[in-house]
Amino acid sequence: MISTDIAIIGAGPAGLFAVFECGMLKLRCVLIDALGEVGGQCAALYPEKPIYDIPAHPAISAGALIAQLEAQIEPFAAPRLLHRRVEALTGSPGEFHLRTDKGDDIIARAVLIAAGAGAFGPNRPPLDGLEEFEATGAVQYYVRRRDDFRGKRIVIAGGGDSAVDWALALKDVAARVSVVHRRAKFRASPETAAQLDAAAQAGGLDLVIPYQLHALLGEAGRLEAVEVADLEGRTRRLEADHLLPFFGLAMELGPIAEWGVALERHHVQVNPATCETSLPGVFAIGDVATYPGKLKLILQGFSEAAVAAHAMHAIARPGQALHFEYSTSKGVPAT
Repeated sequence: MISTDIAIIGAGPAGLFAVFECGMLKLRCVLIDALGEVGGQCAALYPEKPIYDIPAHPAISAGALIAQLEAQIEPFAAPRLLHRRVEALTGSPGEFHLRTDKGDDIIARAVLIAAGAGAFGPNRPPLDGLEEFEATGAVQYYVRRRDDFRGKRIVIAGGGDSAVDWALALKDVAARVSVVHRRAKFRASPETAAQLDAAAQAGGLDLVIPYQLHALLGEAGRLEAVEVADLEGRTRRLEADHLLPFFGLAMELGPIAEWGVALERHHVQVNPATCETSLPGVFAIGDVATYPGKLKLILQGFSEAAVAAHAMHAIARPGQALHFEYSTSKGVPAT
């Protein structure tokens, strides 16, 4: 049994920063996450991927961002319940009861959902024998270390930001990078799409357009080539050691969807003034939250963490006036 002020479900960037914002208001937090480490997608999917829109950091890797957030919340010593999924939520503002799939019981005055877009997994291409190549690492959906692909022949499939970003990040590491997409126009940001075109024109990588994945060639999980097909069914062989399909993530809210909070297209509706959901005392921030004008940026999740912390203070400390002070004047409170 754990008693706390705020139960934070999700330990990605927004959830971690919420610990800091709550801590600055002297609210105790517990972090709960289904993954075995904090950081959410930043840690699990792309720790070496550079992020360019964090204030005061012209560029910072996702892994380094998580490390800095961990250092920032260290003074507040928030317990972490990892490899846990919250299965049940009962109670009301001031005394919520949460239970995890590992049997943990948590009593919290308020609940903050910061679970990204829920549990996630890759959208897998429908290719024969895919599992065998996945088991050997010949097919991978995430890049945790660029150096793992040094000197390798890489085929990247997809047309979004992940495909374009990793093609640019790996072109100077891999022996060769081929990008397969079914149309000439990419869905990535205009700047990175232009960088991709420039790299292709300079011979730094190959754009295989318009093609789509057709077959994996090799034996015993060892990839030899990726066969692609154009819109007329004509095939082409791309020599490869690894295939990296970036077709997005399949998201699942899980039990959260059964708690009675209002949903919109698998996202939790919140009041942007407080980040409170339709269920009093339950708040949501980050990618899982939606409202008019919402931007899916880590930066926005940080802002929402501050908004939610101030709104939750009234529930966790009823009747206690909140005298807001800037961190430069008050410092970090002692735990």
